[in-house]
Amino acid sequence: MQNPPERPDAPASMPWTLLFVDDEQNILSALNRLFRKAGHRILTATSGARGLEILEQEPVDLVISDMRMPEMDGAAFLEQVYRRWPDVTRLLLTGYSDIESTIAAVNKGQIYRYLQKPWEEHDLQLTVHHALEAKRLARERQKLEALIRKQNLELKELNQSLEAKVAARTQDLQRAAERLQEAHDTLKKSYTATVEVFANLIEMRKTGIATDARRVASQAHALALRLGMSEREAQHVLFAGLLHDIGKIGLPDHLIDKPYNALTAPERAQVAQHPALSETLLMAIAPLQDAARIIRAHRERPDGKGYPDGLQGDQIPPGARILGVVNDYYELQLGLIAPERYTASQAQQFLRENRQRRYAGPVVDAFLEWLETTADQTATATEQCVRVTALRPGMVLTRDVYTRGKLLLLATGHTLDEPIIAKLSAMENRGEEWRFYVRMPP
Repeated sequence: MQNPPERPDAPASMPWTLLFVDDEQNILSALNRLFRKAGHRILTATSGARGLEILEQEPVDLVISDMRMPEMDGAAFLEQVYRRWPDVTRLLLTGYSDIESTIAAVNKGQIYRYLQKPWEEHDLQLTVHHALEAKRLARERQKLEALIRKQNLELKELNQSLEAKVAARTQDLQRAAERLQEAHDTLKKSYTATVEVFANLIEMRKTGIATDARRVASQAHALALRLGMSEREAQHVLFAGLLHDIGKIGLPDHLIDKPYNALTAPERAQVAQHPALSETLLMAIAPLQDAARIIRAHRERPDGKGYPDGLQGDQIPPGARILGVVNDYYELQLGLIAPERYTASQAQQFLRENRQRRYAGPVVDAFLEWLETTADQTATATEQCVRVTALRPGMVLTRDVYTRGKLLLLATGHTLDEPIIAKLSAMENRGEEWRFYVRMPP
C-alpha cells in the first residue's frame, strides 16, 4: 500500500527560500499569505531588476515570476535566472493571451512549470510542493554521486596494495549498481503505468464511447517498430497513443461522441483545438515532450487539409502519421468520423482509398499488411477460454479484457508474460473475475 500524499502546504524539506517577483504589490501579498504557513522563507521583489539584485545577495531555491512586468518581463527575467543561477527552480505566472510568448519562455528559460492567472491556490501550492520535492531528490542524488566518487577514489588507492579489498569494494559497487538499475527499471515501469492511468481517466471522462486507447497505442507502437523506428521512438508513439485525446477533457459532452463529419463549422473549429491543447497540457513534462509533438500533429494530412497547423507531407512527424492511421481505423468503426459505423473491412478500404491524401501511403500499406498477418495468425490458431490459473507466458489474447468498471485492461493481441499474469491473479483475488480467451503463438 502506498503512503498517502503529503498535503500541498507541507514543505518538501526545511528550510526553503522562495522569491516572488511581481510589479503588483497585492499579488506579492497574496503569494506571501499563501506560502507563509508552510514555513518557507519568503523574499519579494517588484521588478525583474530587483529580483536579480536579491539573487546576487541571497541563496534562493525557487522563483515565481509574473509574465507581464514593465522594463523586464517575466520571460527575460527567468532567462537571466537560468543563465546565472541554473539550480534555482523557475515558475511563471501568465495570462491566457500570453500563451505563445509563454511557450518561448519555457524553452529559453527552462521553466519548470507555468500557471495561468488567476491561479487556483491548491494547484499552485501543489506545483511548488512538487518542485521543491524534485529539488530535494536532486540534492540527495548529488550526495549519492559524491559518495560514489569518494568510493571510487578510495578504490583506486586500495588498488595499489590491497587487491583483496579492491575485489570486495568492487563487489559492493556492483551490488549498488544493480540496485540503481533495479530502481531505474521500477521507475520506468511506474512511469508507464502512470501514463496508462491517465489514459483510463480520459476514457472515464467520455460520455458513451470507449475508444480503446490501449489498443490504438499498442498497435501504433507495434507498427512503429515494424516501420523501422527505434524502441525509444516507438515508446513515444505508445505514450502518444495512450494520451492523444487528453485535450478533449475540456470539450462539452455533446461534442466528445459526436461524429466529426456531423459537426457544424463552429463545432469543428472547437474540436480542432484539442491536439494543440493536448500538447500544451503535456509540454511541461519533459519525458512526454516528444509524445506531445506527435499528438499535436496526429490530425494533420499529407494534402495539407488537416489540423491544427495544416502541415503537409514530410512536415508531419513520422510518429504522428502512424498514430493518425491506427486511430482513424478504430474511430471509423466506432462512428466517431462518419455517423454510420464502418465494419473492419470498410475501414480498411477507406484507408486504401485515402492513402497519400489523408494518410501516408507507406504507413497505410504496412498497417494493412500487419492487420492481414494478424488475422491469418488468429484464424489458424485455436482459441481457448481459460481461467487465470491456466494462463501461461507467451499466450496471446484473442479478445479484449475489461475490468468490472468497463475499463479496457488488456487489448486483443497482447502477449502475456509472468508479471502481467501475476497482476491479473492478484486482481482476481481482490474481487475481479474473468474468462480469458487466448491462443498460443504460432
